[in-house]
Amino acid sequence: MSLSLPDQYLTPEDLVTLLRLPSVETVYQWRRKGIGPRGFRVGRYLRFDPDDVRAWVESLMEGAA
Repeated sequence: MSLSLPDQYLTPEDLVTLLRLPSVETVYQWRRKGIGPRGFRVGRYLRFDPDDVRAWVESLMEGAA
């Protein structure tokens, strides 16, 4: 199964919608714990590369197999 993602950098809110997370705080908790997808800052804004998110999801799926 392939995760269909847009071709633009994703916001924490995008991850909440795409992954059906309970809140944006979940994304920030993952970041603090170092367990979420790799993100980067643009000024004060957090962004995620869709390829990094896809690779992170695939690594979770491999670990669950």
